[in-house]
Amino acid sequence: MAWCAARSFHLPAIDAGALRVKGQIAAGVGCVSFAGTNIWRSKPFACLAISTDASLKEAVKTDKAPAALGPYSQAIKANNMVFVSGVLGLVPETGKFVSENVEEQTEQVLKNMGEILKASGANYSSVVKTTIMLADLKDFKKVNEIYAKYFSSTPPARSTYQVAALPLDARIEIECIAAL
Repeated sequence: MAWCAARSFHLPAIDAGALRVKGQIAAGVGCVSFAGTNIWRSKPFACLAISTDASLKEAVKTDKAPAALGPYSQAIKANNMVFVSGVLGLVPETGKFVSENVEEQTEQVLKNMGEILKASGANYSSVVKTTIMLADLKDFKKVNEIYAKYFSSTPPARSTYQVAALPLDARIEIECIAAL
């Protein structure tokens, strides 16, 4: 087994901005010193950098889902991820709720989300995280029954909250993050 002989070492200052390259992966064998403790990694490791370069950010827009109600995008693609804004159960053609019923709103929310995902190049199976906001947490079971139809195999991580109010007095709003 190999070990690292140096207790510490100094690296020249590196301009982090100069290292940013879209999609670049660096790999190698590492020896690192933290407060006098050496760590030796005998296996190669990979390091992925996430860029904050605004030019790598792209808005997603589709007419097959309701338009944003304010100064935000339906979704944003960045760093091989899609961040879908909160989606309501509005019918895209009318801008009105499909009904006042939480089950029908949930179904419409998930249809709208599917169209936004499709426009971004993703789909339900690429969703890694959802956040559900409910006007009434007593609707949790009803929402789960419908949600399960869309996320049946390997469901994403999820958080569900009851909130004081939702835009336009919606019964449910769902946002998600998907991997590309």
